[in-house]
Amino acid sequence: MANVGRNTPVRKFDAVVVGAGGAGLRAALQLSEAGLKCAVLSKVFPTRSHTVAAQGGVGASLGNMGEDNWNWHMYDTVKGSDWLGDQDAIEFMVRTAPEVVIELEHFGMPFDRNEDGTIYQRPFGGHSMNFGEKPVQRSCCAADRTGHAMLHALYQRNVRANTQFFVEWMALDLIRDPSGQVLGVTALEMETGEVMVFHARATLFATGGAGRIYTSTTNAFINTGDGLGMAARAGIPLEDMEFWQFHPTGVAGAGVLITEGVRGEGGYLLNKNGERFMERYAPNLKDLASRDVVSRAMATEIKEGRGAGKEGDCVLLKLDHLGAEVIDKRLPGIREIAKKFANVDPVKDPIPVVPTVHYQMGGIPTNYHGEVVVPKNGNANSVVPGFYAAGECGCASVHGANRLGTNSLTDLLVFGKASGDSIIRFLKENPGLKDLPKDAGDRSLSRLARLESQTNGESYAEVAKDMRRTMQMHCGVFRFPDTLAEGVKKIREISDRVTRTEIKDKSKVFNTARIEALELDNLIEVARATMVSADARTESRGAHDRSDHHERDDVNWLKHTLWYKEGDRLDYKPVNLKPLTAESIEPKVRTY
Repeated sequence: MANVGRNTPVRKFDAVVVGAGGAGLRAALQLSEAGLKCAVLSKVFPTRSHTVAAQGGVGASLGNMGEDNWNWHMYDTVKGSDWLGDQDAIEFMVRTAPEVVIELEHFGMPFDRNEDGTIYQRPFGGHSMNFGEKPVQRSCCAADRTGHAMLHALYQRNVRANTQFFVEWMALDLIRDPSGQVLGVTALEMETGEVMVFHARATLFATGGAGRIYTSTTNAFINTGDGLGMAARAGIPLEDMEFWQFHPTGVAGAGVLITEGVRGEGGYLLNKNGERFMERYAPNLKDLASRDVVSRAMATEIKEGRGAGKEGDCVLLKLDHLGAEVIDKRLPGIREIAKKFANVDPVKDPIPVVPTVHYQMGGIPTNYHGEVVVPKNGNANSVVPGFYAAGECGCASVHGANRLGTNSLTDLLVFGKASGDSIIRFLKENPGLKDLPKDAGDRSLSRLARLESQTNGESYAEVAKDMRRTMQMHCGVFRFPDTLAEGVKKIREISDRVTRTEIKDKSKVFNTARIEALELDNLIEVARATMVSADARTESRGAHDRSDHHERDDVNWLKHTLWYKEGDRLDYKPVNLKPLTAESIEPKVRTY
């Protein structure tokens, strides 16, 4: 094992994948089966990655339950994105979706079945046939544990392919040479506290989302935006970070996700008066309207005094009319969650729910091949050599201003595989490892040294709590100009405080405080990118709803935001309205 810089050990690979969720595992499988030496770094055991929490299904126009085609899936995705999604990437994703789902089925994924043996598909919010005419059944599911089944199938396939896993390792910083090429990452072994350089010919980030910047979120504690923080510190911009999806149905008071599949199977929302209020907001698709539409409707009901519960701060999700047999067959995990987190048995009583931060539409800018692309000399499509991103941490952009339900799993399968294929091509064209810069590990070692030497500083936990409270109050479902401006000021102050945090426990072994302090370094970059980008976008589009600009503004804002860490600088690039082969879907008013 070689050493670099301050005697930091080095391990060499063809490719390093950071993150072992669906996107990372799908990419790693492509690489390992091609005979490449592939390392996968994960903070948790792979089958505990956050993809495990995906409940409802994966969207693909298989047409097993009736007529469907990729053109309709594309229309629903573009419309769901409120026309901020790039139509070339969207076409690529929806056309590839049936292929990767059937491939996953052949890997051993235990999908629910119809009587004829085909994959069962359920309806889902925003999915329609004939360009918005009526709901369609497109979500391929394994009861309400689709992500769990997917992770296990992909992990077992990777074991078979001899992928090398580094479990309980946290990536710290991206390594770039003077030309800008990415040459791997530095990483910390969480058990021992030792730092190592993973030197690679290609590096893929599949680190998932960063919902932990908010107080109330469906995201696990591991979702701390590590890939975004590392990219930002290395000079890579973050795209469209003002767009955060609030899932309509998080368990009130707990934030635990109740899948949209409940409404797909026939559940519906009620206010305190027992009224099915979604009929007023979305007369056609009702409870299966797009997530941002349902979330705003729920928030409006609560704000106008029609909320349920003792405090009037939630609405009710009714599914008892489905019957115990259907619930236990199609939604067994939901019944379990409702009992544990809401103290309610949904066979008898409705579940109290509230909009909860769920998914980041933005991320590290990529094309539909999974290659990271940044503006250079006025060109918005300059590829960063050796660097790739897929899944929630990447932004292709297929989700635009609001993600269509089930497209998260579609995204990670399609772009996980596509980025793997891109890496294989890149490695064929670029044989051999480039030399590491002499200071490859220095940035990470300096960050760790600061944590260990800081005394009389603030508790990182208190600073993190203030960050989450600020994001929740100033950048929620509805956004106001004065609170956004105040939020920018506060989040910059909190960013300064992060540099002065102290961890009381200075030991290296199994030090969770140290890990959480390092995660805060990443979270604060995401929080700043979100707040600054939201303050600048003076329109309402998808999940971004401004009280001072109620309408979408396609004249001035049909463009992607790019936030740079240095100086909180913003840049913009146009949305691609040209698909690969299909006709362009031109912007129009979005109704459901």
